[in-house]
Amino acid sequence: MEHLPVEVIGNILSHLRGARDAVIASATCKKWRKAWRNHLHTLSFDSDDWPVYHVLTTSRLEILITQTIFQTTALQHLAISMDQVEEFSAAPVMAWLMYTRETLRQLHYNVKTTPIFNIIEKCGRQKLEVLALAHNSITGVEPSYQKFPCLKSLSLSHVSISTLDLSLLLTTCPKLEKLALISPDISMSDMEVSSSSLRDIHVEAISLDKFILEADNLEAMHLKDCTLELFEVVSKGALRVLRIDDVSVIHLDIGENMENLEVVDVCNFTILWPKFYHMISKSSKLRKLRLWGVVFDDDEEVMDLETICMCFPWLSHLSLCYDLKDGTLQHSLQGSSHLLNVVVLELGWSVVSEFFSEWMEKLLGRCPNLKKLIICGVVSEVKTHEECQTLASITLSLVQLMRKYRHVEVQFEYE
Repeated sequence: MEHLPVEVIGNILSHLRGARDAVIASATCKKWRKAWRNHLHTLSFDSDDWPVYHVLTTSRLEILITQTIFQTTALQHLAISMDQVEEFSAAPVMAWLMYTRETLRQLHYNVKTTPIFNIIEKCGRQKLEVLALAHNSITGVEPSYQKFPCLKSLSLSHVSISTLDLSLLLTTCPKLEKLALISPDISMSDMEVSSSSLRDIHVEAISLDKFILEADNLEAMHLKDCTLELFEVVSKGALRVLRIDDVSVIHLDIGENMENLEVVDVCNFTILWPKFYHMISKSSKLRKLRLWGVVFDDDEEVMDLETICMCFPWLSHLSLCYDLKDGTLQHSLQGSSHLLNVVVLELGWSVVSEFFSEWMEKLLGRCPNLKKLIICGVVSEVKTHEECQTLASITLSLVQLMRKYRHVEVQFEYE
């Protein structure tokens, strides 16, 4: 061990989970202390890593973090997340940021501070590549001098920021590729986000009248737990991954140039199927289609399998879960085309239906190269006799089907 270069030792210490483990390991000998001081590049303070964090006073925690950080000289990645702490004083937090501003490349900070101060003014902006802030405020962004020339990933969770400051902040990040907005505290009802470099956006727990996103090179988009009247995407058709989870939106416009879509994952969403299908119908490269817990806006609407077979020939993973009815079931299974490339089929129910067994059997027959079948269902604590009989019928049908399809792996996921 004494022949290990100090740079390697510094790398070893940096891969330890928490700051406490790294401090203990650095006490091995003088050489390891030197590696800690000059070559440690990652330090993490997380309340889940050490129970003692929960019993220390806030002032003691601030002193402990300050002493630990100030013993290093080459810190590149700093993460501080203390769930049990109501707030840190602004003075020590500013000291941590000022001390590391010349070397820091990643900053994850999730503790309220008082009094409120603008973190982006104090952190080192020239080298910063990843910035994740939670439970803080960003105000008075000045793009003329507050620039982040290297920032590639920005995450704002429960952060108070105006739409103007957010727009200005994005203009200061010419290389930004990933943006996450999670339950931001925004006073305005309209938001416009624009970034020519943005490739991945995650929007969660946000309620707005209008959200317009301009991102020519956008490749992945995830909307979750949002309430929007209008959501519009202006791009050049680079989108590859579209995820919509538990979203209420009156007008959704993601553009018509969707030729590059490879993944469409829609969950707990009310859709106008003809319009939604029109948006994705040209996505001939689609590999995964997931429509889970979707509700069709019109009772007469149905997602027909024949259309999916014809429009998405390269589909390899198909996941379906929606309310089955006799009339819509027959219509959805019309046609004879096969899903030749589907190797994973995921089927589920939210309410046990007598039509599930027939639906499952017909879908299996349309997937000749299937390798894996996943059955997902909701089983409530209290069941009527009819529901128990239906569940028993589904189980019996599945047993009989598996005798026929012995080469297919079956997996059950109940909740």
